[in-house]
Amino acid sequence: MTVEQNVLQQHSQKHQQTLLNQLREVTGTTDVQLLQQALQASNGDLAEAVAFLTEKNAKVPQQQDETTYYQTSQVPGDRYISVGSQADTNVIDLTGDDKDDLQRAIALSLEESNRAFRETGITDEEQAISRVLEASIAENKASLKRTHTEVWSDSPNPHDRKRIDNCPVGLKNVGNTCWFSAVIQSLFNLLEFQRLVLQYSPPARVQDLPRNQKEHRNLPFMQELRHLFSLMVGSKRKYVDPSRAVEILKDAFKSSELQQQDVSEFTHKLLDWLEDAFQMKAEEDREGEKPKNPMVELFYGRFLAVGVLEGKKFENTEMFGQYPLQVNGFKDLHECLEAAMIEGEIESLHSAENSARSGQEHWFTELPPVLTFELSRFEFNQALGRPEKIHNKLEFPSMLYMDRYMDRNRDITRIKREEIRRLKEHLTLLQQRLERYLSYGSGPKRFPLADVLQYAMEFASSKPVCTSPVDDIDSSAAPGGATSQQLPQPSTTEQDSVAPLDNMCPAASSGSTRGEQRVPIHKPFTQSRLPPDLPMHPAPRHITEEELRVLESCLHRWRSEVENDTCDLQGSITRIHRTIELMYSDKSMMQVPYRLHAVLVHEGQANAGHYWAYIYDPHQRCWMKYNDISVTKSSWEELVRDSFGGYRNASAYCLMYINDKKPFLIEEEFDKETGQILSGLDKLPSDLKQYVKEDNELFDKEIMEWDALQARKAQQEKLALATAAAAAAASAASNPEYMEQPSPTNDSKHLQEDTERAISKAVAEQDERSPEALLSAAIKLEYARLLRFAQEDTSPENDYRIQHIIVYFIQNQAPKKILERTLLTQFADRNLAFDERCKSIMNVARAKLDLIKPEEVNMDEYEIWHQDYRNFRETTILMTIGLELFQKTNYVEALMYLIYAYQYNKELLTKGLYRGHDEELLGHYRRECLLKLNEQAAGMFESGEEPDVSTGLGVMNELVVPCIPLLLVQDVERDLLAVEDMRNRWCSYLGQEMEANLQEKLTDFLPKLLDCSTEIKSFHDPPKVPSHSALELFERFNRVMSIMGRVPSEGR
Repeated sequence: MTVEQNVLQQHSQKHQQTLLNQLREVTGTTDVQLLQQALQASNGDLAEAVAFLTEKNAKVPQQQDETTYYQTSQVPGDRYISVGSQADTNVIDLTGDDKDDLQRAIALSLEESNRAFRETGITDEEQAISRVLEASIAENKASLKRTHTEVWSDSPNPHDRKRIDNCPVGLKNVGNTCWFSAVIQSLFNLLEFQRLVLQYSPPARVQDLPRNQKEHRNLPFMQELRHLFSLMVGSKRKYVDPSRAVEILKDAFKSSELQQQDVSEFTHKLLDWLEDAFQMKAEEDREGEKPKNPMVELFYGRFLAVGVLEGKKFENTEMFGQYPLQVNGFKDLHECLEAAMIEGEIESLHSAENSARSGQEHWFTELPPVLTFELSRFEFNQALGRPEKIHNKLEFPSMLYMDRYMDRNRDITRIKREEIRRLKEHLTLLQQRLERYLSYGSGPKRFPLADVLQYAMEFASSKPVCTSPVDDIDSSAAPGGATSQQLPQPSTTEQDSVAPLDNMCPAASSGSTRGEQRVPIHKPFTQSRLPPDLPMHPAPRHITEEELRVLESCLHRWRSEVENDTCDLQGSITRIHRTIELMYSDKSMMQVPYRLHAVLVHEGQANAGHYWAYIYDPHQRCWMKYNDISVTKSSWEELVRDSFGGYRNASAYCLMYINDKKPFLIEEEFDKETGQILSGLDKLPSDLKQYVKEDNELFDKEIMEWDALQARKAQQEKLALATAAAAAAASAASNPEYMEQPSPTNDSKHLQEDTERAISKAVAEQDERSPEALLSAAIKLEYARLLRFAQEDTSPENDYRIQHIIVYFIQNQAPKKILERTLLTQFADRNLAFDERCKSIMNVARAKLDLIKPEEVNMDEYEIWHQDYRNFRETTILMTIGLELFQKTNYVEALMYLIYAYQYNKELLTKGLYRGHDEELLGHYRRECLLKLNEQAAGMFESGEEPDVSTGLGVMNELVVPCIPLLLVQDVERDLLAVEDMRNRWCSYLGQEMEANLQEKLTDFLPKLLDCSTEIKSFHDPPKVPSHSALELFERFNRVMSIMGRVPSEGR
């Protein structure tokens, strides 16, 4: 039943449905009962209902531990360039195709028209996009009410959250804030911007009482941003919490006058507020003079719009901040820029004639120190009524030279553009000619002309052995390849003479003759071999030596000419490409270098995704990846893979370049007295230094309390262990549970039989019958037997390590003393005392155990080896049960067994190759189990039935999604492809029509599925491992591995 149907049961139909939908869109609340309660309390008044929900949500305690990393992504619709209010007054549309906008921009004031567009010009299409993009805020608000089994939370151990040396500090995702982390980290690593924020102090006149709403909002935000930056500089924590700054920023988008914004708009708003805050400070500091705003000087530039409208020329200087670029249809950043700088038909710009054509060029007159490009990777699908992401590959350089776009180079750039245009026309002509050589023919199948001539030459020079392709068939072979023993075989001469006649005149043979003797037909797919005289290639029937000589001469010459022509064309094409590439490589056009500082990446689809940033560290000369709380070293190759697009669903949506001739942007600050680089708390003003010190003291206190708690727990555990050891010392202190049991069990009985068998064999072979001699001989015999098992080359299902610990020790090269003590323990088993001989041997073995001195056998090492074997047994049990359940298609129960078996096995393999089982096999079935569960859950969702939908999403949320980081963390290609398959299955639903309640659930679920973080989320506890005897476990393992012990080829 849909949300609307629930409402209809309690309210009048159309009116109540409309109110419910409006209330959901305005507040982002998805709880139907809460919406109904608000409508009832307000008697249908929408404004009062919104107020009711706002108050209600304010009273609900925020679950700080809940984190949803994915956000609704950006969409095109940004028809202006500027970032802040300063630039809003001087903006022209650079990306729209609507010529009415251009006419209005020229006919009216550019400033007023764009301001009007921003305030009231939101189209129906943009409103539709906004409704789709409601998921980000709705997800955050819904987090007040939801609980998940997979919620990520801070580690209780503060040592896990402690910053290592001077590693960069991450930002905690506090609910759909990965966009915030990516943007803030990019700005924070601009050291000039960092200094401006840290040194900012609010205007004195507004410290007590802000004059207006802007001051009331922007100044607290600036203060929280200063606090956040100071923690990122001097905190002892690995990551810090940006909740306060985020909440202030998000509040701006709860106003009814604003539509839900995309991520790009959040960035606009952030810099807008910073500009306002610095403007207030600048006005106070420079009264009577025109104030300089450092945000404007850092992020804003100017361009000149030169155009023609219906034959009338115009020029306008405009201001811009973040510069939008279309991605679709372009292969690299320069192509995007070239297209953005030229709009419409521009031929008339360079001619004296007043043409009726319209168009404009844009030339930068002043570039900002920080040049930001917004890459529009989203387009609105009119048919589906929703945005879609553009996954096309777009390359961009690490060093970008902007000379060709500068107004001062207008003339030379126009000349070079014209030359490039001419070269591209010539290039197109050459490529067309080359195509005729490489795809020759008039039919649907075409081939390279050189190959066609070669094939003709091979045909002409083939030497036929007969005159017909039918006459050379060996008639000695009967149909089916069997030799006919009943029919008389004609001679070769007779075959040569008769067969052509039969072939040319088939009617000449009488029916009786045809019935008595049939020429067998060669069947290449049924006969065991080809007849010896069958020609390998078709050949000409009749050709004279003279004809062949002339033809071969012509074909050789023609082929040589074709190959030369093809080579010349390819060389010309390569030279033209190279000429175009080097067109702007002269020094005069490499005077405005911009180095890539940061790349903001989006992974996912248009309706959901995750954001992170790659930022260049000039001091370490490497790229760093900032992914929420995770900050790791990266590389240009990884950046290219994730940012260029065309590979999976990740691509750059924002590029931040900095002027390479302005080093102050990234230069560290020096102490004026000592000349040393300021670092840590020394970079902070006094108020922030105190703020960070207090936070660090709280963290130090948390660490001390944790250490004290752990020390108390360790002491208590030590006392408990000592008490337990003292109680058990008399009987089983040195006997592992799987070596000796207090009463005969399956395990001890099996071990007892092996021991008694060794003793009996020793008695039969040994002349001396003393207990000491018999014990020594029996131990040697038992060790020799187990050594043969350890050295035997067996199949995976016959794993003798499961049957005996000594086999495990031998294969893993355990120390000799460990082996000896373990064997002595086996022969010291009290269950051997069934006769006097065995009892005496058991007593000798126990006496020898008592005589072993601590310095002879390291008991800590001894216990470690035995604990490793216990872990191996536990892993084997988990693996066996998991594979058995998988075989029975019980994937829900199988998953946890396979997950924990893989994790435990991986830990074992870190100590040696034979410590665990086949990692590839376990990885395959772990991966397959997740894929099967994903398939089942998707099928339930597709059914549309409420119980099935809830069950399917429950499986995904409780089982599949928490396990995805386990597949991502190792960066194994098969695992990554499996995750991609699972995500693509669910993302494919975004373009399909479905009921509102299904769309809502899908929007709520996708951010969790698309989370790229490798932080391990909590899920079910490990399954309880039942006890198994060695023999029983070996047999069960053997059975299941016989069936499932081979990884399918497609799974490798």
